[in-house]
Amino acid sequence: MTKKDQDTDVQFVQALAELLRENDLTELQVKREYGDDKTLNVRVTRQTAMTVAAAPQMVATAPTAAPAAAPAATETASASDPADHPGAVTSPMVGTAYLQPEPGAAAFISVGQKVAAGDTLLIVEAMKTMNQIPAPKGGTVKRILIEDGTPVEFGTPLVIVE
Repeated sequence: MTKKDQDTDVQFVQALAELLRENDLTELQVKREYGDDKTLNVRVTRQTAMTVAAAPQMVATAPTAAPAAAPAATETASASDPADHPGAVTSPMVGTAYLQPEPGAAAFISVGQKVAAGDTLLIVEAMKTMNQIPAPKGGTVKRILIEDGTPVEFGTPLVIVE
Protein backbone atom coordinates (compact mmCIF):
# COMPACT_ATOMS: atom_id res chain seq x y z
CA MET A 1 0.00 0.00 0.00
CA THR A 2 1.42 3.35 -0.95
CA LYS A 3 1.50 6.41 1.30
CA LYS A 4 -1.09 8.06 -0.98
CA ASP A 5 -3.46 5.07 -0.65
CA GLN A 6 -3.00 5.10 3.12
CA ASP A 7 -3.76 8.84 3.34
CA THR A 8 -6.84 8.37 1.17
CA ASP A 9 -8.04 5.53 3.42
CA VAL A 10 -7.52 7.64 6.53
CA GLN A 11 -9.55 10.48 4.99
CA PHE A 12 -12.24 7.97 4.02
CA VAL A 13 -12.49 6.63 7.60
CA GLN A 14 -12.61 10.18 8.96
CA ALA A 15 -15.44 10.99 6.54
CA LEU A 16 -17.33 7.88 7.76
CA ALA A 17 -16.86 8.96 11.37
CA GLU A 18 -18.25 12.38 10.47
CA LEU A 19 -21.28 10.70 8.85
CA LEU A 20 -21.89 8.83 12.11
CA ARG A 21 -21.91 12.07 14.08
CA GLU A 22 -23.96 14.10 11.59
CA ASN A 23 -26.65 11.44 11.19
CA ASP A 24 -26.62 10.25 14.81
CA LEU A 25 -25.72 6.68 13.78
CA THR A 26 -23.99 4.15 16.05
CA GLU A 27 -22.48 1.89 13.40
CA LEU A 28 -21.51 2.04 9.74
CA GLN A 29 -19.88 -0.68 7.62
CA VAL A 30 -18.48 -0.19 4.11
CA LYS A 31 -16.57 -2.39 1.68
CA ARG A 32 -14.50 -0.54 -0.87
CA GLU A 33 -12.99 -2.35 -3.88
CA TYR A 34 -9.87 -0.90 -5.50
CA GLY A 35 -9.39 -3.60 -8.09
CA ASP A 36 -9.23 -7.35 -8.42
CA ASP A 37 -6.90 -7.89 -5.48
CA LYS A 38 -7.38 -4.83 -3.27
CA THR A 39 -10.32 -4.20 -0.98
CA LEU A 40 -10.89 -2.15 2.13
CA ASN A 41 -13.43 -3.29 4.71
CA VAL A 42 -14.25 -0.61 7.25
CA ARG A 43 -16.57 -0.85 10.23
CA VAL A 44 -16.90 2.31 12.30
CA THR A 45 -18.85 2.27 15.56
CA ARG A 46 -19.32 4.72 18.36
CA GLN A 47 -20.66 4.55 21.87
CA THR A 48 -23.39 7.01 22.66
CA ALA A 49 -24.83 8.34 25.87
CA MET A 50 -28.15 6.86 24.73
CA THR A 51 -27.28 3.47 26.24
CA VAL A 52 -26.48 5.05 29.60
CA ALA A 53 -29.59 7.24 29.50
CA ALA A 54 -31.85 4.33 28.56
CA ALA A 55 -31.38 2.46 31.85
CA PRO A 56 -32.82 5.18 34.12
CA GLN A 57 -35.69 5.67 31.68
CA MET A 58 -36.53 1.96 31.88
CA VAL A 59 -36.32 1.98 35.69
CA ALA A 60 -38.72 4.93 35.81
CA THR A 61 -41.45 2.85 34.15
CA ALA A 62 -41.43 0.12 36.81
CA PRO A 63 -42.63 2.18 39.83
CA THR A 64 -45.82 3.21 38.01
CA ALA A 65 -46.90 -0.44 38.11
CA ALA A 66 -46.26 -0.68 41.88
CA PRO A 67 -49.42 -0.47 44.02
CA ALA A 68 -47.88 1.68 46.80
CA ALA A 69 -45.78 4.80 46.31
CA ALA A 70 -43.47 4.34 49.31
CA PRO A 71 -42.07 0.87 48.40
CA ALA A 72 -41.58 1.94 44.78
CA ALA A 73 -39.53 4.94 45.86
CA THR A 74 -37.47 2.73 48.15
CA GLU A 75 -36.83 0.23 45.33
CA THR A 76 -35.75 2.98 42.94
CA ALA A 77 -33.41 4.52 45.49
CA SER A 78 -31.81 1.20 46.43
CA ALA A 79 -31.41 0.08 42.82
CA SER A 80 -29.73 3.01 41.15
CA ASP A 81 -28.21 0.53 38.69
CA PRO A 82 -30.49 -2.49 38.19
CA ALA A 83 -27.67 -4.37 36.43
CA ASP A 84 -25.87 -4.58 39.81
CA HIS A 85 -28.85 -6.29 41.46
CA PRO A 86 -28.07 -9.97 42.18
CA GLY A 87 -31.38 -11.07 40.65
CA ALA A 88 -31.03 -9.00 37.47
CA VAL A 89 -31.55 -10.81 34.19
CA THR A 90 -29.71 -8.92 31.46
CA SER A 91 -29.99 -9.03 27.70
CA PRO A 92 -27.50 -11.44 26.13
CA MET A 93 -27.68 -9.55 22.81
CA VAL A 94 -28.64 -6.38 20.99
CA GLY A 95 -32.20 -6.40 19.71
CA THR A 96 -35.80 -5.57 20.55
CA ALA A 97 -37.35 -7.02 23.70
CA TYR A 98 -40.92 -8.26 23.72
CA LEU A 99 -42.89 -9.25 26.81
CA GLN A 100 -45.35 -11.44 24.89
CA PRO A 101 -44.97 -14.12 22.21
CA GLU A 102 -47.04 -12.15 19.67
CA PRO A 103 -49.13 -8.97 19.59
CA GLY A 104 -52.34 -9.35 21.57
CA ALA A 105 -51.15 -12.47 23.44
CA ALA A 106 -50.73 -12.66 27.21
CA ALA A 107 -47.35 -11.58 28.60
CA PHE A 108 -44.83 -14.27 29.51
CA ILE A 109 -44.50 -12.89 33.05
CA SER A 110 -45.96 -10.32 35.43
CA VAL A 111 -44.66 -8.72 38.61
CA GLY A 112 -45.21 -11.07 41.54
CA GLN A 113 -45.34 -14.19 39.40
CA LYS A 114 -43.34 -17.25 40.45
CA VAL A 115 -41.00 -18.63 37.77
CA ALA A 116 -38.86 -21.75 37.60
CA ALA A 117 -35.34 -21.92 36.21
CA GLY A 118 -35.60 -22.14 32.44
CA ASP A 119 -39.06 -20.53 32.15
CA THR A 120 -39.27 -18.00 29.32
CA LEU A 121 -39.27 -14.47 30.75
CA LEU A 122 -39.42 -12.60 27.45
CA ILE A 123 -38.00 -12.68 23.94
CA VAL A 124 -35.38 -10.56 22.23
CA GLU A 125 -35.65 -10.24 18.47
CA ALA A 126 -32.26 -10.00 16.80
CA MET A 127 -31.84 -10.15 13.03
CA LYS A 128 -35.43 -11.39 12.53
CA THR A 129 -34.88 -14.25 14.99
CA MET A 130 -36.92 -14.51 18.18
CA ASN A 131 -34.62 -15.54 21.04
CA GLN A 132 -36.26 -16.75 24.24
CA ILE A 133 -34.68 -15.37 27.40
CA PRO A 134 -34.99 -18.01 30.15
CA ALA A 135 -35.04 -17.45 33.90
CA PRO A 136 -31.54 -18.28 35.18
CA LYS A 137 -33.01 -19.42 38.49
CA GLY A 138 -36.35 -19.98 40.14
CA GLY A 139 -37.96 -17.20 42.14
CA THR A 140 -40.46 -14.36 42.02
CA VAL A 141 -40.52 -11.64 39.37
CA LYS A 142 -39.90 -8.49 41.42
CA ARG A 143 -39.57 -5.94 38.62
CA ILE A 144 -39.90 -5.73 34.86
CA LEU A 145 -37.49 -3.03 33.75
CA ILE A 146 -38.50 -2.65 30.12
CA GLU A 147 -41.64 -2.06 28.13
CA ASP A 148 -42.82 -4.24 25.27
CA GLY A 149 -40.96 -3.37 22.06
CA THR A 150 -38.02 -1.69 23.81
CA PRO A 151 -34.68 -1.68 21.95
CA VAL A 152 -32.01 -3.24 24.19
CA GLU A 153 -28.23 -3.45 24.16
CA PHE A 154 -26.02 -6.28 25.38
CA GLY A 155 -26.14 -6.23 29.18
CA THR A 156 -29.31 -4.13 29.49
CA PRO A 157 -31.15 -5.18 32.66
CA LEU A 158 -34.53 -6.63 31.68
CA VAL A 159 -36.11 -8.25 34.73
CA ILE A 160 -35.32 -8.80 38.40
CA VAL A 161 -36.04 -12.27 39.76
CA GLU A 162 -35.51 -12.97 43.46
